[in-house]
Amino acid sequence: MPTSHSRAGVASVCATALTLSGLLVTGVLAARPAAAADPADYQNVRINEVTSSNDDTVELYNAGSTAVSVSGWKVSDDSFSPQSFSPSSGTIPAGGFVTFDSPKGLGDSDKLVLYTAGGTVVDRVEWATGKAKPAMARCGGDGTGAWVTTTTATTFGAPNAPGCPASVPAASRVRINEVTSGDADTVELYNGGTSAVALGSWKYVDGDTSHSPAALSSASPSATSIPAGGYVTFDSALGLGDNDSLFLVDGNGTTVDSVTWATGGAKPSSERCANGTGWFRTSTTATFGGANSCSGGSGGSGGDGGRLLGGGGALTSGCAPEAPTGTGSAPAGTLAWPGGKDVTIADDVCAFTTSTGPEGRDLSGLAFDPSNPSVLWAAKNKNWLFKLVKSNGKWIPDPSWSATGKQLRFLGGSGEPDSEGLTVGGNGHVYVTSERDNAKNTVPKDTIMEFDPTAAGSTLTPVHQWDMTAQFPQLNTGSKDDANLGFEGVAYVPDGWLTANGWVDPLTGAAYDPANYPLHGSGLFFAGLEWDGTLHAYGLNSDGTFTTFGTIDTGKDSVMDVMFDAGTQRIIATCDNTCGETHTSMKVDSTGAIVPDVTYTNPAVMPVDNLEGFAIAPASTCVDGSREAVWADDGVYGFGPGSSSYGHALYSGTFPC
Repeated sequence: MPTSHSRAGVASVCATALTLSGLLVTGVLAARPAAAADPADYQNVRINEVTSSNDDTVELYNAGSTAVSVSGWKVSDDSFSPQSFSPSSGTIPAGGFVTFDSPKGLGDSDKLVLYTAGGTVVDRVEWATGKAKPAMARCGGDGTGAWVTTTTATTFGAPNAPGCPASVPAASRVRINEVTSGDADTVELYNGGTSAVALGSWKYVDGDTSHSPAALSSASPSATSIPAGGYVTFDSALGLGDNDSLFLVDGNGTTVDSVTWATGGAKPSSERCANGTGWFRTSTTATFGGANSCSGGSGGSGGDGGRLLGGGGALTSGCAPEAPTGTGSAPAGTLAWPGGKDVTIADDVCAFTTSTGPEGRDLSGLAFDPSNPSVLWAAKNKNWLFKLVKSNGKWIPDPSWSATGKQLRFLGGSGEPDSEGLTVGGNGHVYVTSERDNAKNTVPKDTIMEFDPTAAGSTLTPVHQWDMTAQFPQLNTGSKDDANLGFEGVAYVPDGWLTANGWVDPLTGAAYDPANYPLHGSGLFFAGLEWDGTLHAYGLNSDGTFTTFGTIDTGKDSVMDVMFDAGTQRIIATCDNTCGETHTSMKVDSTGAIVPDVTYTNPAVMPVDNLEGFAIAPASTCVDGSREAVWADDGVYGFGPGSSSYGHALYSGTFPC
């Protein structure tokens, strides 16, 4: 379940603002290619940080999944024509940064407009007196967050976080929610905050730099205030083009939100999906003044074209989503998600309520059954196991096994295992990890339990149980938070993979020979420790003893799930927003050691939550070069209150075969 990750280096000082990331998104549409003079995916580039003192430095961020050339690009402020600049690199990698010193000094109250070499406006930021000293930066997500004045030194060339305030101003929660560049050129604003915001002195401007900002109060109809959770719509007096931008500026002259679209992107309408919090996409129906329908075809999330589909439904009684905690950075060199850009919400709202967890959250570990890929096993923190099957495109509890899940106990039938991760062994049994006994939650109990899923009854007790608690004294401090940083995931890894890849047995210094361990079965188990992101390899013996094969560094601060993927022939260690929502493939290197190979982030359309469970379907399910990938959000928070993902635990996407 979500933890505070209180040990040093894990929690970000901007964690509070980042939990609001769904409310702080700057939309970017890339429905169709831009003009030939503009590089591909130019609309993914965003101004990310600016200082108007000393060197007048600017940072650009690429929110897309492909590199973008900025060769020949220019900038202007409020008093000079576009001029060339010298970036730290001519190309911005996916998820990367470029910095440069503005070719002319930036004033204490100024603006900055970014253009492609062909003169197309890419992005714009405007600030009032003092706002860019020491720096003005996006807080709540690079390239997506709200513009705020930082309180510490700048972070040029690196992710924004230091200096982010504990909470963003109320005005920063007003978002451009829907735009049409048709006959009426209508704009809708949405207030995702909890208090009304006065708009009487706010202005807006399009991508034509010859236009002066127009007052919202002079718009038709007049826009002077927006209630909490409410909408304001107005017709742009500036005219919005087929390939254009819209920038929203508050009464102090500070940019609040912006959206840029390519040809056809705002016809008939471009809208945020989910309403008020998600990414912009082209819609087939305009819904001004109400919640977005999110119907239609092409879309954009940070400009990459992905869509978050499905969802809806009201929260059930007692269902209480939990905001994410522990946000941190992805490991260096992380690559964009290699699979499909679209993601579907794959469960019913508040689907996993139980007698010990009526809040409807805490779905954690996931594992496909390799012998029956139509079955997805899921562990719920409060000692429950679910067997899930597909029904109308959603994963639901298998009614023939248990429509409400089966409760788990420790060996002997006692206790409440804090069940986190699970895997299917070579014998078809389900192996579940526990960090502690929830009935004694200040004491660690790092165990791996073996359950026979064919056993009758509504309660399952282990066939075998292996207790490794003594190996992790750092977790036994009397703190429930430390006790909750133990075994988060586990993967069964066949002996055949270890021997074929030349894994060197740490206990012998020679090639691993399964015959040396006659009671261990047909493979080893790799448990992921949330405390420090390490994997721990074990041989689980049939007599209840175990063999420890040592520790493996994943290169991550934490591990929330572990799986073995026969399709890629890799062990995959997953981390949630603590490590930037990433999945690291582990291979056997030339020395016989298991080491990190490549790390991928999640699809860009997904929320930044405690996504603790991850599973990829077996290669036998491949269709048209792809297979299913599933994520579990153990806080069911989605993009937050009011979003279509709020109250949902499972997300489904695709991964290459």
